[in-house]
Amino acid sequence: MSKINFRLEEKHDYRKVEELVRNSFWNVYCPGAKEHYVLNKFRSRDDFVKELDYVMELDDEIIGQNIFVKASVKTDDGAFLPILSMGPICIKNELKRKGYGKQLLDYTLEKAKDLGYGAVMFEGNIDFYGKSGFTTASTFGIRYPDFPEDESADFFLCKELIPGYLDDITGVYVPSDGYLVADLDPEGFESYDATFPPKEKLKLPGQLF
Repeated sequence: MSKINFRLEEKHDYRKVEELVRNSFWNVYCPGAKEHYVLNKFRSRDDFVKELDYVMELDDEIIGQNIFVKASVKTDDGAFLPILSMGPICIKNELKRKGYGKQLLDYTLEKAKDLGYGAVMFEGNIDFYGKSGFTTASTFGIRYPDFPEDESADFFLCKELIPGYLDDITGVYVPSDGYLVADLDPEGFESYDATFPPKEKLKLPGQLF
């Protein structure tokens, strides 16, 4: 019987996990992928939550990973409410759509709750993440930054970890700027990505960028 294990990422895992992330996101949201560079840079940032940097193993092989970073909601009365953002999260390509992703997600969300974090917000697919209790953030009165008010931000998701944490809160999501690192430092990203095996970048239908 296969054995599943969740544990914190260790330094000797870094390259293997980055390869996993690169392969998982390749040509998904844009030609190529940037998520492995985002992960690489996040590990040395103050907003990275090391206590929630998890890998998932199947029979002692790393098949998945998830990270959380600190973010906030700028409330309409001018305060900043601490929350978490999440991702990249991924499962090895050959094992996707077999239930492992939900197991990893649910486990890491429970760990975030255990550490006392109140809510998680990020961009994702409600068809998948809704199964783990996420809903559109607008349900909680939270707006996506610079998004037209007359358009539905169905991709912007939220889950309360502490019931009532977002009661009487309205405001704007303030994500970590760490997610922009590949765009802010394109030369650094290209140099880093060149250290991985070459893969063909394709422009495909459904990509966001």
